[in-house]
Amino acid sequence: MIVALGCDHGGYALMQEVKEHLKGKGFELRDFGTDSPVPTDYPFYAKKVAKAVAGGKADKGILICGTGIGISIAANKVPGIRCALCHDVFSAEATRLHNDANVLAMGGRVVGPGLAMMIVDKFLATEFSGEERHVNRIRQIEEN
Repeated sequence: MIVALGCDHGGYALMQEVKEHLKGKGFELRDFGTDSPVPTDYPFYAKKVAKAVAGGKADKGILICGTGIGISIAANKVPGIRCALCHDVFSAEATRLHNDANVLAMGGRVVGPGLAMMIVDKFLATEFSGEERHVNRIRQIEEN
């Protein structure tokens, strides 16, 4: 599985830990930055990750900013992206099962590394249920 990664300065420290965690599990990573804790704007990184996932250059994406809110809003502007902000393991599992979310957002100032790795693992390991009611809801979300 190819995972696209992106963060701003608020998510930089946590993203470094997520990268090491995923490398240790053998995931292929596409890192779209940022590459330092110097203040920067999250929409730039959100759009790069979202376009990589929507364009088939990555299977899933992970985005981190200070709260996860802004970066998830920006990612969801890209057609075909269903980015879910998750700060607990249950939500990470549910959004994959029910929403077929393809990008995970987290807040680097909200969750600690231990919980973040559990969220990431659950998000990447959970398959979409494929249940008709969920397929219909996703179709409704994607309608213009």
